[in-house]
Amino acid sequence: MLNSDVQYAGFWVRTGASLIDIIILMIATYPILWFFYSGDWHRIFATGLSEQPQVLWFDITVNYILPFVYTVMVWMLWSASPGKILLGLKIVDAGTGENIDLKQSIIRYVGYFPAMMALFIGIFWVAFDKRKQGWHDKMANTVVIRTSE
Repeated sequence: MLNSDVQYAGFWVRTGASLIDIIILMIATYPILWFFYSGDWHRIFATGLSEQPQVLWFDITVNYILPFVYTVMVWMLWSASPGKILLGLKIVDAGTGENIDLKQSIIRYVGYFPAMMALFIGIFWVAFDKRKQGWHDKMANTVVIRTSE
């Protein structure tokens, strides 16, 4: 059970953690894309201006499947992403305060899509919610808390 003195992580610190995570994913995926597409920036960024076609299976794997697997894996291992760890945050079950399980991790990740598709209202919701939950947190029954670890 979460005690009453728990500190929920707010919008700006979570935004900072997300930016750190995006940079880490870019550092991991861009060299893979660079190598596979032989440095053709038009194919790497899918501008449509390259003479060569995109490779759909590869793009889906690197841009969607790899981030999904990576994110769910680090949430399962550490109950946080590297950005959250650096900023002293942790993702926990909203009811018990325990680490999240695989089902919650998957629901939370998938929950980002509707949260962002509605003009990011589900993400901005963190700034106004009393427990600082975005729609993805509400869907997965999770909260992000500050930790002293």
